[in-house]
Amino acid sequence: MCGIIGYCGPKRAVGVLVEGLKRLEYRGYDSAGIAVVDEGNLHVIKKKGKIKVLVEVIPESLNGSYGIGHTRWATHGVVNDNNAHPHTDNGRKIALAHNGIIENFESLKEKLMSEGFVFNTETDSEVIVHLISKYYSGDLEEAVREAVSLLKGTYGIVCIHSDEPQKVVGARNGSPLVLGVGNGEMFLASDVTAIISHTKQVIYLEDGEVAAITPSEYRTTDLKDRRIEKEIEKISWELEQIEKGEFGTFMEKEIMEQPESIGRAMGGRLDLSQATAHLGGLNISTKDLIRIERVKFIAAGTSHYAGMVGAYLLEAVTRLPSLSELASEVRYRNPIIEKNTLYFAVSQ
Repeated sequence: MCGIIGYCGPKRAVGVLVEGLKRLEYRGYDSAGIAVVDEGNLHVIKKKGKIKVLVEVIPESLNGSYGIGHTRWATHGVVNDNNAHPHTDNGRKIALAHNGIIENFESLKEKLMSEGFVFNTETDSEVIVHLISKYYSGDLEEAVREAVSLLKGTYGIVCIHSDEPQKVVGARNGSPLVLGVGNGEMFLASDVTAIISHTKQVIYLEDGEVAAITPSEYRTTDLKDRRIEKEIEKISWELEQIEKGEFGTFMEKEIMEQPESIGRAMGGRLDLSQATAHLGGLNISTKDLIRIERVKFIAAGTSHYAGMVGAYLLEAVTRLPSLSELASEVRYRNPIIEKNTLYFAVSQ
């Protein structure tokens, strides 16, 4: 699962971006890259493999104070340096990082190529940066809004333009994006873990929203450039909770945390004195619960594995047929939605 981060502020952007990417390593990835504007020039460095391989080739002289970073888990295109993000437009003025899948990228790519745009990668993501370039006329926000309005599929994007100093623009549809509000600095990221060491003040973007940040301010709008007032939320947990600590890998850490995780999940929900449980969130009446004939989990990756365990337990305890299905298969299969079936859609 890919990760993205954007930064603008007084610090050397390289350090903030690399630190953020390292915090996103737990999501899994096969390549990584950054784009930074320094003295008006766009610099893009990206490498197949681990972040430490990327760090080895980043020039120490790269001192720009705004940029973007990405960890890629390949979908369209093989795993190599070229297909790694960020991607650039033909004029090498715009850099973009993208999470998600663009379902109509082939038709968009064909049209853009007929208009003279040259593609340098095998990814679906590259169509976005060329669309932004096509619609750019001095306002990166507006170009992003124009570009994403043509996309079908999922996206969480961050982008920069070398002609618009200290500005990062992001947008989302079906792929998470969070805005971090710091002291004289701003962040965009796919996950709060990437920015928690810098700020605990965050704004969660919703589908169809665009965010533009500078070191001193932020702006959130819809795709028609209507201002959206967003609530700033405070992250309640500490940085230490998401670090590997004494463990060699995040997988090992998560395995050893299972007793604590189960305890947190059950906390306040089990009434041992009455031998019962109080479960919230289903919003189903007792009458409707009794009618349920089967249970299905819709999930992908590790969430699918958790769904498999959940289905096993539910079937054993309730004697209702239960199973977990891969979200990608359900998405494209046009499935039959069965009567009296309870579906759980599980995210990471």
